[in-house]
Amino acid sequence: MKRKIIERYERTAENEVIIAISATKIEDLYDDFDKKSTFLKKDLNHDLVEYIIESVKEIEQEKFIIEFNLEVMASDASISRVKNSVNSFFIYMQELEARKMSDMIRTSLILLLIGVVLATLSVIINKNLAEDTSVVTAVVAEGLTVAAWVSLWEALATFLIKWMPYKKTISLFKRIATSTIRVEFSTQKK
Repeated sequence: MKRKIIERYERTAENEVIIAISATKIEDLYDDFDKKSTFLKKDLNHDLVEYIIESVKEIEQEKFIIEFNLEVMASDASISRVKNSVNSFFIYMQELEARKMSDMIRTSLILLLIGVVLATLSVIINKNLAEDTSVVTAVVAEGLTVAAWVSLWEALATFLIKWMPYKKTISLFKRIATSTIRVEFSTQKK
């Protein structure tokens, strides 16, 4: 299956996969609501971003370049801004994902601490339960035990499972941010 997917892409002389993107002019690469903003403040077109991300996921670990094919000529400064904006956008996305992962880990550590405290309280109450056989104390002890296990499980699940998609996404955005970007112009008339 992967071989068929990779065969859909052209390659450079250095055997890098070419993620080709065609547009009429540079402005088409940016969101419409940013038309009057300077290039440095514009957001990339959402469809463009999704296409790049999905293409890089599709080719997996293959080396690649991003090639923009434009119909309207642009200045060297505009081309440089496009390259910088793609780079900056994906660095920003990488930082956002890292922040989300950091928040998730922080929450997990808090849950771990809460779980340990609740488990300790549960053990203390269960130890003293032999002396006090009231129903209320038994229910509180069982409730603390369940809450401790739930909290510890959530913390453990985060450490073992939930951080991995964040790590993969951060790595993906880093690959895109550091990729080579070429801009070509077609001279075909419609």
